[in-house]
Amino acid sequence: MISRRRILKLGTAAAGAALATPVTAATSENNCTALPPSIASLTSMKDQAKPITTEERGERQEKARRLMADNKLDAILLTEGTSLTYFSGIHWGGSERLFAMVLPVKGNVFYVCPAFEEGRAREQIAKAPGAEQADVRIWQEDGSPYQRVAQGLNDRGLSTGTLGMEETVRFVFSQGIGKASPQMKIASATPVTAGCRMIKSNHEVELMRLAAKVTLTAYEAAYHALNPGMTKPQLEEMVEAAHTRLGFSGSADAQVGEYSAFPHGSITPQVIREGAIVLMDGGGNVEGYASDITRTFVLGKPSDKMKTVFDIVHRAQTAALKTARPGLECQAVDAAARSVITDAGYGPDYKF
Repeated sequence: MISRRRILKLGTAAAGAALATPVTAATSENNCTALPPSIASLTSMKDQAKPITTEERGERQEKARRLMADNKLDAILLTEGTSLTYFSGIHWGGSERLFAMVLPVKGNVFYVCPAFEEGRAREQIAKAPGAEQADVRIWQEDGSPYQRVAQGLNDRGLSTGTLGMEETVRFVFSQGIGKASPQMKIASATPVTAGCRMIKSNHEVELMRLAAKVTLTAYEAAYHALNPGMTKPQLEEMVEAAHTRLGFSGSADAQVGEYSAFPHGSITPQVIREGAIVLMDGGGNVEGYASDITRTFVLGKPSDKMKTVFDIVHRAQTAALKTARPGLECQAVDAAARSVITDAGYGPDYKF
């Protein structure tokens, strides 16, 4: 969440750029300080976000087991990251010490955890599926986490077989586990993890739509707070403040004028002037589901060329949406959009 100091800076900068009178708004959901009116007037949307339940995560684990059987995997191993959260609800930061969840195709999940992190781990495991039978195997600083993984597998009759590694597991961990379990074959767990995650439930779609709604609301509020003389960092802070007012974390990278044409912008200091193109690229996070939205607008009146290019891009996007359908390769959707752009005189390929 944005800090009080940054909000104070933001309010002062916006007022200075606009030569406007200060207004009062919340730095969080309850505290107040100066913010532009369009951001100050925002209210929390947090009550619209319904968290993923433990039961839903349990259903995900059962689907994973079915996919493991289909792909001849005897267990999968997850470390810190979004897949761990997806299947367990556990949020864990990465470090040089292994924390892992192992899901066998049959039998209970087990966890491998640094001894000094056991208390913190159990707090989260208590909310995970199967918490009442939680098997937490700790390892001391002079011990081997890889041996603890091997022992957990052996106790489930898996001294041989195939262990799937989630795609973001670091090589040092995968290598250590392979050495501790030399009879186990190490393979990719992606057919299981992606197989579960790539098809969203209705609940997940609702959270993704809410994340998009939050970010679009934040962008609109920041747009209405925009004034000539404002800098790129000031606009970015406004977007962050708007997300905070709406009850969620979020941010955007802003690019101004010619720098809006660069895919990832520029570090060159940028000041927003009347008639300048402004691009915002960012998003927010709602219960672990993120929006990723780009919007381009003009401060003041756009030129005829700006309107023409905007129309070309809009028509290209419409062509892509009309083309997209289940089972169609992504390149066909790209080609539909690109043909509109090429026919309008840009291109071919990536040339502009």
